[in-house]
Amino acid sequence: MLVVNSNIQIAEKSLSIVTSRSSGPGGQNVNKVETRVTLFFDYLKCDSLTSRQKNLITKKLSGRISADHHVRVTSQKHRTQLANKEATRARLVDLIIAAIATKKRRIKRKISKAQKEKIKQNKQHRAKKKSLRQAIKN
Repeated sequence: MLVVNSNIQIAEKSLSIVTSRSSGPGGQNVNKVETRVTLFFDYLKCDSLTSRQKNLITKKLSGRISADHHVRVTSQKHRTQLANKEATRARLVDLIIAAIATKKRRIKRKISKAQKEKIKQNKQHRAKKKSLRQAIKN
C-alpha cells in the first residue's frame, strides 16, 4: 500500500514496475544489471481517488500519461534497483499531491488613498521632468 495522504492510499495492484538497463552510474554492472525502474500507475482504477481528482491528474500530468491511462515515472539516479524503486514511489506521491492540490484564490485588495496619492505624485513628477526636456518655443 502506497500512502499519498490520509484520504488517498494506492493499492499495489494499481502499480506495475518494469526494469531495464540504466544509462546512469553503475560501474562494471552498467551493461548487465537492470537498475532503471519505470513505475506505471493505473489511476483510473484507483478506488481512493475521486472523479474530480482523476480529472485533475489527467489534465496536469498529461505529459506522463500513456495511451492506456497509466502515469509513468522513471528513475535511474541510483546504482541499485531497490533505491530506484523507492525513488519512483516517492516521485509518484509528489506528483499526485501536486496534481490534486487546489490553488489558493487571490483576494482582491482595494488600493489605499495614500497609495493613490503617491502614484499621482510620481506621475506628476515624471510629466514635469519630461516637460523640462522640451525645446522652448518662441
